[in-house]
Amino acid sequence: MANTERRELVTASLDKQPHEVASMFDGVAKRYDLTNTLISGGQDRYWRWATRKALALRPGERVLDLAAGTGVSTLELAKSGAWCVATDFSQGMLSAGRFRRVPMVAGDAMALPFADESFDAVTISYGLRNVSDPDLALREMLRVTKPGGRLVVAEFSTPTFALFRTVYMEYLMKALPAVAKRVSSNPEAYIYLADSIRAWPTQSQLALRIADAGWSQVKWRNLSGGAVALHRGYKLG
Repeated sequence: MANTERRELVTASLDKQPHEVASMFDGVAKRYDLTNTLISGGQDRYWRWATRKALALRPGERVLDLAAGTGVSTLELAKSGAWCVATDFSQGMLSAGRFRRVPMVAGDAMALPFADESFDAVTISYGLRNVSDPDLALREMLRVTKPGGRLVVAEFSTPTFALFRTVYMEYLMKALPAVAKRVSSNPEAYIYLADSIRAWPTQSQLALRIADAGWSQVKWRNLSGGAVALHRGYKLG
């Protein structure tokens, strides 16, 4: 019983109650970046670079980096010369990244603590699937974006090749918690993370939801054979 109770405290369920998800990420914060790099085979660095390129940022622009965790993604975005703020609802993740010299603000993607039309661009990386109402979050991102601004969603997705899809979904997802057990400060959380990836919509399904939230010209680009997809949209002026 003790082990079951402990797991309920550290592992979120797929109904994505905000307090559960925040607590789970607080628990993985200490070694989160290292774990991600090891599990992805170093691909996480490439995915961050590709996200920055997709945003096409310019010096002086204002950028909101949602689900920023410890701010490693925000640092990548800041290489463009844009002013970037890291926002996450996990206080533990933000605290773990306080040593990084980027602005950090605690906030919920479904009720962003920013005024209307505050940002030239908004991005969220591997966090939209952890929001209890992703459609509301997409509308909130639209609200805080200036007319003519853009959105990039980086998220785990559905591999495009049948053989790779089978390996990825059936083997890699089962192996992920086992690998995390060796390196993560909270390996139980990766059971939820693996399940949430498998339950996430396909690229075309997510594109429709982004468009339904009010974003225009929504397109996507697959990375790493579709294991990750970058969805981009614009807010009409």
